[in-house]
Formats: sequence, C-alpha cells, structure tokens
Amino acid sequence: MSPSLPSEEPCATTTAAPGPSPHTPAGPSVPTAPPELAVEHIQQWRQGGGELIDLLRLAHTLGPVSLLRLGSKSTVLLTDPAGIQHVLALNPDRYPKRSHRARALLGDGVLTAAGEPWKRQRRLLQSYFTGQGIRRFTSAMQDAARHLAARWGHHADSGEPRDLTADIRFYALDVIWRALTGQGATTDTIRILGALDVILTALPLLPPPDGHQPDLGEHLVTIHSIVDAAIADARITPAPPGGPALLHSLIRAADDHSWPDHLIRDEVITLLVAGQETTANTLIWLHLLLDQNPEERARALRAGPTGSADLNRAFQALVSETLRLYPVAWLLPRHATEDDIVAGHHIPAGTTVLACPYLTHRDPALWPEADRFLPHRFTTGHHRPTQPGAYYPFGLGPRACLGAQFALREALTLLEHLLPAYTATPHAAAPADAAFGITISPAATIHITVTRRPQLSSPVSR
Repeated sequence: MSPSLPSEEPCATTTAAPGPSPHTPAGPSVPTAPPELAVEHIQQWRQGGGELIDLLRLAHTLGPVSLLRLGSKSTVLLTDPAGIQHVLALNPDRYPKRSHRARALLGDGVLTAAGEPWKRQRRLLQSYFTGQGIRRFTSAMQDAARHLAARWGHHADSGEPRDLTADIRFYALDVIWRALTGQGATTDTIRILGALDVILTALPLLPPPDGHQPDLGEHLVTIHSIVDAAIADARITPAPPGGPALLHSLIRAADDHSWPDHLIRDEVITLLVAGQETTANTLIWLHLLLDQNPEERARALRAGPTGSADLNRAFQALVSETLRLYPVAWLLPRHATEDDIVAGHHIPAGTTVLACPYLTHRDPALWPEADRFLPHRFTTGHHRPTQPGAYYPFGLGPRACLGAQFALREALTLLEHLLPAYTATPHAAAPADAAFGITISPAATIHITVTRRPQLSSPVSR
C-alpha cells in the first residue's frame, strides 16, 4: 500500500543525516527543536515509492523524537517512553485525534468519535469489556474455538492443507458475531469478512490532510446491509437464553440515550473491525513466530497441563511478546493543539505527532535483543523495560483500545484449544513480510499443514 501523505514537496530547511538513536532518561534543561530528517532523504523515499514505515525507520535513527517536513505540515515521530506517556496518557486533551483514517468505514463509532459524544459512547460500552464484563462472552469464545479445533482435527487426519489466514480471521469474526447476536458466523458474516479485506486495504495510513475519504462503494453497502438486517432482527427477536447478545443490550442502551439507528450500526461495525482485525493478526503472527522458534512452543507447553494457571501464564507471555513485535495499533496519530515540550523538545501547535509502538517496541536501547522472539520477557521480567510508555500494543491513556481484555481472552481461548493438540507448519520457509496498513498483517496468505501432536491433549472444556 502506498503511503497517504501530502503530495507537495517538503520545505527546504535544516537537514540532519541519520545517526545513532540513544535514549536519554531526561531531556535537556533548555527545550530544543527535534532533530530533522534531511530533505534529500525524504525526496529519495518519495522517488523510490517507499512505504511509510521505511521513512519512519529512517527518521527513528535520529533519536526517539524526530522531525519530518512533509509538505507544509510538520510531523514529529515519537518513540520515547516518557514522551509517549506525556502525549497519550497525561495530556490527551492537548493531543486529540484530529480525524480518523477509518471514518469512512466506522462512521461515528467509538473509535472515531471525539469530545462529549466519544465520552458518552465509551461509558456505555466499557462495562462490557472489563475483566468482569467479558466473562459473559466466555461461551461464545469457547464455542468458536471448539469449532475451529474440530476443523483442524479433520484436516490433520486427511492431510489437506489449510489457509491459516482465513481460519484465524474466521474464528475472530465468529467470536465477535456470537458475542453480538448469540449465533455463530453465517454466510452473510463471511461476506462481511471479504468486504472488510477490500476496505481496510483501501484506507489511508494517516488521516487525509484534506479530509477526503476513499470511495468504498459496494463493499460498504454490503456491510451496512448485513449489519442493518441484524439490528432489525434483534429489535423483534428476544435475546437468546444464556447468550451474551451484546447487540440487544446495545440497542436498549442506545434507545435510552436516543441514538439514531446509524450510530448503532457504526458501533456494531466498529466492534466487528476491532474484534476481528486485532485478534486475528496477533494469532497469525504468533503461529508464524512459533514455527520459527519451536523451542518457545515447547517451553510454553511444559509450563503445565491443559487448563492450568501455569499454562495460561505461559500462553499470555506468548501473546504479549507477539504484541511487542506486532502491536495492534502500530501508529497513533495525534494533533498538538498548543505549544508544548515533549522529551526535552519543543513541539509547536499544529504539529502532527506520530506515536509509534512498533518502533518503540523494537528499540534496542529499551528492549535487549529487540528483534528476537523471547516470551520469557513477560514471565521473568528480564530484557523488559519497566517505565510507562515502553510497551503499549493497544495504545495508552483514555483512548487505549476498549476491547484489549476481550482480545487477549479471545486469543488465549483459541491457543488453549489448538497449541496442546496441533502443530501448524507453514508451507513457506520463512515468516511472511509485514504489510503496514491500519494494522500490521502478513503480506501474503499463509498456507499450513496441520498435524496432531504425539501427546494429544483433549480440547479445553469449561
């Protein structure tokens, strides 16, 4: 995907060459301008048709706070933990989301809303996604996981290859659809998955400077029609007994607050995108990483028997380390509304600030052996920084991902069913390249062969 950035040429100002990027615990006593990426580097990047992540990696070599002149706008790349904490957690009102790159898809849902509407919507939803709240979705997760585990068992016996990408994405969509409606995924929800693929690929990496959004055409119509039908059905159908039926609860709460129907639809689509995209990518990357690091899989499975607390902690470490390397929200754009000082550097009002978990998490000044997959960082505490802002795969502060606990529980549920019982071996010899879109996903479809593990454990039953 080509980067979505202003088309005009950068201004000719001071030019700094890339160099080492040491972290310092505190900035200088007198604020300074961030080091600036040389104009010629930006021009070479434009001419070469590079991806946005390539430009950000180059800027990051200047340090944890660096400046890029992109057209008439100043953009600051921020990876410094203290600076991240300052911008995202301590001063969110000073650094709001100016717009959202996915507004064309998500409408006025909680991810794209701002100000008082955002606060009202988040208050309404947050009780469903606390540690206590997500317990109501346990059966939905277990049913979806058992369904996929049974399919893997069939293909392990037949030797037929599987599409890992499709399997994991279907599981994630199945979970969120069960949570919303109390029913498993259908042919219509599979159509949603296909439409989301096209739309998420078309969306820009950054909010368009002119506010222009891509024409999503028939794919958006497909999603709207299916979601509208589900809402209409929920209005006339009682919630299934014993099921979570989040959609029914959402409709009741929305009616109490006099929400228009389109806002209910926007929230449902937001939950579908967030609930499907985040968990699916994390689980796909984790399977690829385990294939490349089989000793880490063996270490986790030695932690304890299926269903034990020790095994659960080991699986949590696998997920946490995967999220370090491939964070759910890899780029968090914010807009400075007033002059400020961040990590010892002056940030003028009007500056776009790009907090980048992907680069923070891979900074060797913060994370020893930063590019290695070392899940024990999250069980022993070794090779792991402790300062706030050094690890934020779901964002940070009041706008951190509302469904983080849901996504983690969803991922762990599937691992409990699959890892003790099956081995998934990708047909490619190396992990797929990463595609940096709205999220970080493998650039190619992953085909696998599924085999049963010799010491087969029974699927988790709770």
